[in-house]
Amino acid sequence: MLKILLTTLLITGAFAASAQQAVLAGCIIDQNGRPVPFASVYVLNSTYGTTANENGDYFFKLKSGDYNIVYRLVGYKLVTQHVQMNGSDQRQDVQMTEDPFKLIAGKVKGSQKYDPATEIMEKVVANRRYHLREINDYSCAVYIKGVKTITDTPKTLLAKGMQKLLKLDTGSRGISYQSESISSYSFEQKNKVNEVFIGSKVSGVDPPFGYGKASDLQVNFYEDLFIVNGLNEHGFVSPLAKYAWAYYKYKLLGSVVEAGKTIDKIQVIPRRRSVRSFQGSIYVIEDDWRIYSVDLFLTKKENNLNFVDTLRVSQQYIPVKNTWAPLAFQYRYNADVYGLKYKGYYLGIYNHYKIDTLFEKGYFNGEVLHVDTEAKTRPASFWAENRPVPLTPPEIHSFHRSDSLFIMAQTPKYRDSIQRNNNTFSILPFLLDGYTASYRDYKDTIFIYPLAQSVYYNTVEGWGFYLKGMYSKTFADNTSNSITPGVRYGFADKLFDANIHTVYTYNQASAGKIFFDVGDDLLDLNSLGTRSLLFNTGSTLLSEQNFVKYYRSKFVDVGYQRELTRGILWTANLSYAQRTQLYNTSDQHIFTYNGLAYTSNNPLAPITAPVYDHSVLFPQNDAMILNASLRFTFDQEYITEPSGRVYLPSLYPVITIDYRKGINGVFNSTANFDFLGVDIRDERISMGLFGHSAFVIRAGGFLNKQTLYFTDYNHFYGNEGTTSDPTYVGVFHFLPFYTFSTDEPFFEAHYQHNFAGAIFDNVPLIRNFKLEEIVGANYLTYSSHPNYSEFYFGLKRLSYGADYGVSYLGNRRYLKGFRIFIGLK
Repeated sequence: MLKILLTTLLITGAFAASAQQAVLAGCIIDQNGRPVPFASVYVLNSTYGTTANENGDYFFKLKSGDYNIVYRLVGYKLVTQHVQMNGSDQRQDVQMTEDPFKLIAGKVKGSQKYDPATEIMEKVVANRRYHLREINDYSCAVYIKGVKTITDTPKTLLAKGMQKLLKLDTGSRGISYQSESISSYSFEQKNKVNEVFIGSKVSGVDPPFGYGKASDLQVNFYEDLFIVNGLNEHGFVSPLAKYAWAYYKYKLLGSVVEAGKTIDKIQVIPRRRSVRSFQGSIYVIEDDWRIYSVDLFLTKKENNLNFVDTLRVSQQYIPVKNTWAPLAFQYRYNADVYGLKYKGYYLGIYNHYKIDTLFEKGYFNGEVLHVDTEAKTRPASFWAENRPVPLTPPEIHSFHRSDSLFIMAQTPKYRDSIQRNNNTFSILPFLLDGYTASYRDYKDTIFIYPLAQSVYYNTVEGWGFYLKGMYSKTFADNTSNSITPGVRYGFADKLFDANIHTVYTYNQASAGKIFFDVGDDLLDLNSLGTRSLLFNTGSTLLSEQNFVKYYRSKFVDVGYQRELTRGILWTANLSYAQRTQLYNTSDQHIFTYNGLAYTSNNPLAPITAPVYDHSVLFPQNDAMILNASLRFTFDQEYITEPSGRVYLPSLYPVITIDYRKGINGVFNSTANFDFLGVDIRDERISMGLFGHSAFVIRAGGFLNKQTLYFTDYNHFYGNEGTTSDPTYVGVFHFLPFYTFSTDEPFFEAHYQHNFAGAIFDNVPLIRNFKLEEIVGANYLTYSSHPNYSEFYFGLKRLSYGADYGVSYLGNRRYLKGFRIFIGLK
C-alpha cells in the first residue's frame, strides 16, 4: 500500500501544477497556417514534455525560470525557442516548416551505383542489440490517450439503433470511444515491468484493438518484430531486424544537422508486395547509429490487416542520460468496414525518466499492472489538473456528456431504471444465450441457462429437459458466492434428478475458492467430456450417432483451491458417489439411413449389439475419491483490479501434477486405486513471422488398481463424427471417445502449428480471405494399443474451419477423413 501511495504522489507531481507553476500554451502551425497535430514539445536537456493535440494546441506547466523549449515532429524542421516563466501563464504560438532534408544523388563506388542508405542501415542494424540492452532499468510517468471517431455510418446500421449505441450525433458522426490513463511505469531488462494506474477514464464502445496500458505501447523497432495484438495473428518485420535485408530496400532522402547531430532520413521500401513489412521513413543519428524518429505505416492492402485500412506509427526519441529514450508515440488509423467509416489514434507521452533506478529486491513480483481503487472514479478536476494534452472541442463535449451520464447514473432512480431495462426478458436471446438479470448495483445476478441447452434428446433418457439457473452475489470485500441448482427429467427412463453446485470465492487475490456439490445427475462415462447436450441431440437425431454414453451418479463433493505461492496453485476435492450403469430406453428417429443404427450405452459392447443391450460395464458401486493437483506456472504475471486479480498467460510451459485415490472401506466405498499423472503444456509459442505453435504432453498410470471401475479409468479427449472442436490443442481428431480408455500406464503428445497466413498471405485473391494454415500431430501409446498416431492439415478463420487427416494404429491405417469445426462441441 505504501508503494502505491508513493507512486500516486510521484505521478501527480509529474503532471500537476503547484503554486509556483504556470502554464505555457499555444498553437503549432505550418508555413501555410494549418495546424500541426501531435508535435512533441519538451524542455531541452530534460525528460519533461508533452504533445500537441489533433488541432496543434499544446500546454504544459513550468516553474519560474528560463527554458529552451523544443518543438519537434517528423517531417518538420526542429524549432527551439527561449521562454522566461515568471509565475504567470504565457502563450507562445509556433510556426514549423517542412523538413529541410535535401535529396542526395546516388554516389559511385567502384563501377556500381549505390545508395549510402545501405551502409547507414548496416551500421544501425549492427548496433541494434546494444541499443536494445543499453538501458538496464528505468521508471517514468506515462499518459495514454485514445480516441476513435465515426466519420460515416450506413443507413442500414442507423436503422438498427447503432447511432445510440455508438453515441453519434444527428449527422451519423461523432466520437464513439475515448480513453485516458495516467500511470507510473517501471522497467527492468528481461521484460520485467510494473505499472500503477493512478487515473483511468473510458467512454464509449471499445475499439477492436487498443493500448490500455503503458506496456502495450512498448513497441521497440530494435526488436525483430513489431506486433499489434488484434490487427493480425503474426508480427511485422522491423526495418532494423537482423534479417531486414530480405524484406527491405533503403534510400537516403537527405540529411540535416540538429543540435550538433547529423540526422539521416531513410526511406523504407518493401522488396515485394504482400509481405509483412512497413513503408515510410526512419530517421537515424549518424555516428551513434541509433533511431532519432520513426514514421512508418502498414496498409490493409499490403499487409492484410484486420479492422483498419491503414495504421501509421510515429515515435520520437530524446536524449536521456547518455542515451536516448522515447518521449512520444502516436498510432493513427482509419478504416472503412462495410460502409462504417472511422478514424482514430492512440497517443503516449513519457515523462520524468529515471535511468538506472535501483529497484528493491522483489519489486518485480509478477504484478504487471495495479489499478488503484480510485483510478476509475477520478473527478473531472483531477483530469483538468493532470492531463498533459489539451482536449479538442469534440473531445471536451464527449467527456462532458460521459461525465454527465455518469453523475446521472449514480442516482437511485436512474440505476433502477437501467436495471429494469437491462432485465427485460426477450424470447429470442433466451433461446440461444439465456437470460441474465442484475440487482442491487449489479452485485446480485441471476442467470437462466438458454433453452437450446435445456431441451434435449438421447437414447438413454429419450426426450428430456435440464433446467439450470445460477445466482451469484459479490460482497463489499470482493468475496463472492455462486449457487447453481438444476433439475433434470427424462421422459423415456422417467428418472428425475436434482443437484446444486456452489462456489465461494473467499480470496480473489490468491484464487482462493471453496466448492460444494450435492445431488444426482447423469454424467458422461468419459470424465473429460465428449459432447454437449445440444450437440449430442443434433448428432443423434440428424445422423443417428448417439455418441455420448451416460451413467447415473448420486454424489456429495467438497473442494478447495488456493495459490500457495506465486505460480503454484493447489486444488483438492473429496467426493462420495453412488454410481449406476444405465441402458438405452429410446430409439426415436427423424431420418433412417441404410446400415446405421443406434449403439448400446455400453461403449465397450460390440458394435453389432442391439440398441437395448444390457451387457454389464460395471456393477453399481459406492466410491469415495480424493483428487489433488498442483499446477506450476513459471513467472506467473497478473493484473490487480479493484475487483480482484486477473492472471495472464505465462511465456513458459505450465506443469500440472495430478493424484487420484480411491479410498476403500469408508462409507461402503469399494474403490481402491491410486493414480499419478503429469501434464505439460504451452498453448502459444511464438514463431515470429511463421505463426505460433502449441503442445500438450501427458503421461500417467495407476500405482494401485486393486478395485477400479470404468468411470475411474484414464480417459482421453477423443472425437467421433465429422465435426470437431480444435480450440484445445490436446484433442484427438479420430480417437473414439471410450474405446481407448485404459487402466494401463500411458503417454500422449499433441502438437499443432498455426502458420497465421504465412503461406496464403502471399497468394493473390486467396489472401483476402485471411485464412490461417494449420498442421498438427497427435500420439498415444500404452501396452494394449501401442503407437496410435494422427496427422492433419487444414484451414481456419476465427472459430470456423476444416482439416483433413489420417490416423494409424501401429503401422496400420486406422481412420481418415475431413473434420469441420463451427465453434460448437
